[in-house]
Formats: sequence, structure tokens, C-alpha cells
Amino acid sequence: MLTEVNYEVKGQLAKLLATEDLIIENRNVSTASFDVERRVLTLPMWEKASATVYDLLVGHEVGHALYTPADNWMIDYPEVPQSFVNVFEDVRIEKLMKQKYPGLTKTFYTGYSQLADQDFFGLEELDIEDINLADRINIHFKIGNFTDVSFEDDEYQFVDRAFKTNSFKEVLELANDLTIFLKEQQKQQESLGELSFDEDGEMGSLSQMPMMGQATESDSSNDDGKGGQPDTSKMSDEELLDELENVSSGSLGGVHGEMEALTDKTLQDNLENLNKTTDKSHYEPEYVEIPTLNMKTVIAKNSEVHQYLDEWFTKSQKHFDENSERKGFDIYEKVDNEYRLFRRSAQKEVNYLVKEFECRKSADAYARATVSKTGVLDCTKLHSYKYNEDLFKKITTLPDGKNHGLIFVLDWSGSMSTVLQDTIKQLFNLIWFCKKVQIPFKVFAFTNEWNSNRDYNADSYIRPELPDHHEYADGMIRVDPQFTMVEFVSSDVKKGDLERQMLNIWRLGSSMQYYRGWGDNIYYQTPRRLSLSGTPLNEALVSLNQIIPEFQKSTGVQKVQCITLTDGEAHPLQFNKWFRSTHEGYDDYMGTRSTMSGRVFIRDRKVGKTYSCKNANHELTSAILEQLRGRFPEVNFIGIRVMDGRDANSFIRKYMDWDFDKVQNIQAGWKKNKSLKLTDVGYHVYFGLSSSALNSNSEFTVKEDATKSQIKSAFKKSLSAKKMNKKVLSQFMDFIA
Repeated sequence: MLTEVNYEVKGQLAKLLATEDLIIENRNVSTASFDVERRVLTLPMWEKASATVYDLLVGHEVGHALYTPADNWMIDYPEVPQSFVNVFEDVRIEKLMKQKYPGLTKTFYTGYSQLADQDFFGLEELDIEDINLADRINIHFKIGNFTDVSFEDDEYQFVDRAFKTNSFKEVLELANDLTIFLKEQQKQQESLGELSFDEDGEMGSLSQMPMMGQATESDSSNDDGKGGQPDTSKMSDEELLDELENVSSGSLGGVHGEMEALTDKTLQDNLENLNKTTDKSHYEPEYVEIPTLNMKTVIAKNSEVHQYLDEWFTKSQKHFDENSERKGFDIYEKVDNEYRLFRRSAQKEVNYLVKEFECRKSADAYARATVSKTGVLDCTKLHSYKYNEDLFKKITTLPDGKNHGLIFVLDWSGSMSTVLQDTIKQLFNLIWFCKKVQIPFKVFAFTNEWNSNRDYNADSYIRPELPDHHEYADGMIRVDPQFTMVEFVSSDVKKGDLERQMLNIWRLGSSMQYYRGWGDNIYYQTPRRLSLSGTPLNEALVSLNQIIPEFQKSTGVQKVQCITLTDGEAHPLQFNKWFRSTHEGYDDYMGTRSTMSGRVFIRDRKVGKTYSCKNANHELTSAILEQLRGRFPEVNFIGIRVMDGRDANSFIRKYMDWDFDKVQNIQAGWKKNKSLKLTDVGYHVYFGLSSSALNSNSEFTVKEDATKSQIKSAFKKSLSAKKMNKKVLSQFMDFIA
């Protein structure tokens, strides 16, 4: 049985053969079809077909897509059987495909050999001599290498013309001529059935009966007895009997002489059986598409977000002043001081990042440098003219580097509470790095709370009705109205505003400490619209289809690094599906289905590719990332995953497809370094960081009365944290530079 990966491979084969980005759909349909206007080639699943037969069928159907027009030919040729046209058109398109791709000749030969061995044409119960001319032509061109097929002298013209047809018009004319030819033969057979017998039961004189093609008296004067037909008037009764026998067993094929190519129908029926899956647990394959989002509802603008935070923090201070005996107490003093201390201490790491970036950028530039001679003498080398021919000045040309931009996507889910502040620290380091090297950036956090709590009424707990992010349509991925990309920070704000906004985010992260049971030193609540939520990571990645090009347009950057910081798997996505009612009196309706409910493929019409969603959360995320990489080849997608030891083991096994050797190797590195790096798992590179290591303070701090062993332990812990951070940041810089 073919797997879903095979479907993707065969889809790519079809595109290569067609020399265009056809949209390929594999469905549970009986026959292949091609939508000329939409350029969609629908292929049966053919789950029981061998690899060679599958390639044969793909090549055959691509031939139809390339060369068979969508004309309604039946208007001009109403009496021509469809199967006759099928037979001759198959000959034509397979000939053209072999001419275009000579390598297909072997595929067709081997594939038809297998079909012949499996009696796909139903010849075991038939005598080839008994079937009509259309059937024998079909057999001749498809499996004639493995089956003997004979033709009468007057039939070879159709065989020869079939091989020489180059246009669909010629195919129709040939099918029409064959129809006329077989109808004339049929008339002759019917006339033979009207032979009368004398009173003694003996057949009358054979010489009195007209033969096929024999001229009547009215015609005899026009052809002078010529025309290639036998002169029955000069035949004996024995000769006439032989002639009659030849006619009765002629091209119509006796009892199988219907005006239809039976072998064509038998082939189609057997191919249909190849498409009948034995696995009834899966749904029909579904092809879903990325919606065009209304970014005005999806993105919470930077200015709006911080206006809300400013107002919230002001109200919180006012509320404290009104309800506390500690008049004049600044509820943010301790948190704000912690921010300032961190900002000063972080400068070493930021400078390290800048140094790593500049070194790698220079190394890359010189690796691509070119050296050329000027033709001008270098006077400093003239003394070596006797043994050195290289006396000319040289110029080293460094290639122009591409300007960079960074997009950060931050997980704002409940599970991040224990590491959120430490994640914010890492994020701030990268922001300060970007400011120093003048790299444009934007920071988004994905959440389901911003819109949900927009008009939240604490008394009634009534949630507001939310506007849809996009139009719902059949086969469209559904982005829930609750989802929002909160624009926390942007490089295009003024320096003073940036400092204020980063302080707001620090306060916000500090307020999450009550999730961990730390509330003694926090005197304010988390802003309601920015409380932690679920994990709409997949929705965030879908929105990048529009965020990335807008970022490129507004900043003018050529190379974008898109960095996702998260601690877990995303929620599954839904897609809209039009359900047909099977009950009388009930209307059809638009419902939803999970992208992991069966065989679901993301189809990107802009690049003409499909990506399998498979059946696991991480595989769905990887499929969306592959879709993004296909649409934006100039963008690096980097994942940073924060996890503990238990999560790490599960994470490694899933992303290594449970390969024991790979799992063991990566686990060993994780135990030693508390970090890992995976490549091409959806993300170009996926870093894993230990949450415990992330929580560890890299600053060397001890109590005044600390013992020697305590000082030693604190120092080693500080060095370990710094070492881990530097290693990860160094690997990160490899991609940035």
C-alpha cells in the first residue's frame, strides 16, 4: 500500500512531467480528471498499484492533461462511441509522452507488462480473434508486446492511422471512420442472417446473395467491376461458402461485435479496483488552503498595546493608593529596579552577540571574496622580478551583503509561566543586539486573550462577539476570532518609547510570578487582556504568510530571520467543510473538521505545492513551516524550545521519528550540555534549551557569610550557565550572520 509520502512524491512526478506547477489532488475517485481552467489534476489513489504501474498511470494522465482538449466533441460526432475516442486518444497521448520523455518508454513497457499479467484487459475469457477492431487496436498498442493480435488487410489502415495521429481532430476523424467501417460490416452480417431456405431446408443459391462491399446492378456501371471486391458471379458454391465464413467471423467479432471497445471498459473497471482502499478508517483526502486574513483584526498594534498597559499600570497604582494604608508607596519600584539591573548586567552578553555577529559576517564575506589583477605594477615587488612573475597590484572585491531583519514570535500560553520572565530576558538580549547592529525587528506574542477580554464584564462574565478574521469557505483553514498577534516591540519606535515599552513587558512578565506561587513582592495583577492563554502557535504561523511580506516591504530587508520561542506543542487547527445533508428536510451546512482527522493536505496555490498534515500536533506545525519555507525561501525559520528533562525525551523521540540510534545520540548531548539542536524538522534549525538552565542566574552572587564550598558551588553554577548561554547564542549567530 502506498503511503502519504508516496502521494507527495507522485504529485511531484506529475508536476515534473507536466513542466508546470499543476495542482495535484489524490482522491477516492474512480477515474482521473483534469480541470483545464484551474489546472487541477485529480488522480485516483490507486493504493493497490505497484510503483511502476503508478508511474505509468501518472504519466498517462499527465498526457491527457497536456494534450487532450476539453472540447465537447460529441456535438460534431454524436454517433461515435466514447470508447473509440478513448482508444485512439490513448495511443496519441502516450506516443507524445514517450517522445517528450524517452525514459517513460521503459515505464510504459514494464507497467503494461504487469497489467497484462494481471489480466487487466479481461482477455482470459475472450478469444482475441472474436473481439472487434477497436478492441484489437487497443490491445495492440497497450500490450501488443505480450499478446499476439492479428488484423485483416483492410484493417491495417486504422492501425497505421492510429500511430500517425498528431492532433485531437485527427483522433475524432479516425474514430468516426472506424464507426462507419464497423457499421457497414454490421449491415453485412445482418443481411447474412436473412438467408432463406428452400422447401427441402436447403439454402438457396449463394450466387444470388450480395456480399460485403459487392456492387449492385445500379452501381456496376460506375466501377467497371473494379474496387477490390470478389466477383461472386464467377464463384462456385464452395468458394462462396468460404467467403461467407470470412465475413461472419470478420471485424465485428461475432457475439462481441457491439459498437464499444470492451477492453477499454474492462481496463477502467480494474483500475477502479486499484483505488478501493482496504483501510476504511480514514476520511476522504481533504485539501485545505491558507486563508487571507484581515490583519487589522489579527494584529494588536504596538501603540494600542502599550496604551492599554500604561493605563492598566496607572489604574493599578491608583487602586493601591486608594485601598492601602501605605500612602506614596510605588508598587513598581522593586520590579523596575530589577529591570535596570538586568539591563546593565546584560551588556556583556549583548556585546558578545555583536562580536559573534560581526566576526561571522566578515568571515562569510571574505569566503565569497574575489581577487583580480589590476595591470598596474606593484613597486614593492619589483625586487623579486627574477623569480616572481606576479608583480601586479591586486584588488579584493567583497560581495555586497544582504540586509537583515528579525521577527520574533513569543509563546504567551499558560505553560510558559514558569519560564516567561527568563524567556523575556533572552528576548531582550536579542532586541538590544538588534539595536546595536541596526537590524530591523518586530516582536509578536500569540494569545487568545487579547480579543476575548476586549469588553470583558466582570459582573456578568459575558464575552463579546468577535469579528471574523477571514471569510469562511469550504476547504479553508479556520483561524479563530479569539486569536491575536500582539505587537509588543518594534524597531521603528523612538528610543524613549522603546525603553518604556520594554519596561512594560518586564512588569508584565513579573506579574506572572503569582502563577508560580510567588506573590509577596508583586502588588498588582496581570492585565486581563494580556493574561496567559492556550497555545495558538499554528495560527501564528499561518498569519506569518502576511506578516513577513509586509515586514519586508516596510523595512526593505532582503533576508529575514523568523524566531519562535515556545515551550510546547500547538493546538490543532480546524478547517471549514461544507457538509451535505443525507436526511430529507435538513439543509446542507458549513461545519468544521480537524486537520488531523485523516488525510489532510495544505495546498498553497501560490507555489503549487501540497504539504501533508499527518496525524500529530508537531507534524501539523512542521507542515505549516514547510509551507512557509516554500513560499519564502529567503527566510530562515528558527525555533527555540524551552523544556525540562522529561519533555526533552519525548520531544527528541517525536522529532527523530523514534529512530533509536539518533535518539540515543541526541539524548546524550542533551544530558551533557542541557541544550540540543535539530535541523530541518519544519524549522531550519530547532534549538532546545533546558528550563532549569534558563532559570539559573548567570551572575556570580553569594551571601556575605558564605562558606568556601558555597562560593565554589555558586561560581561553578555561574560559569555553567554562561557557557550554555554562549554556546546556544553562538549557534544562533551562525544563522543570523
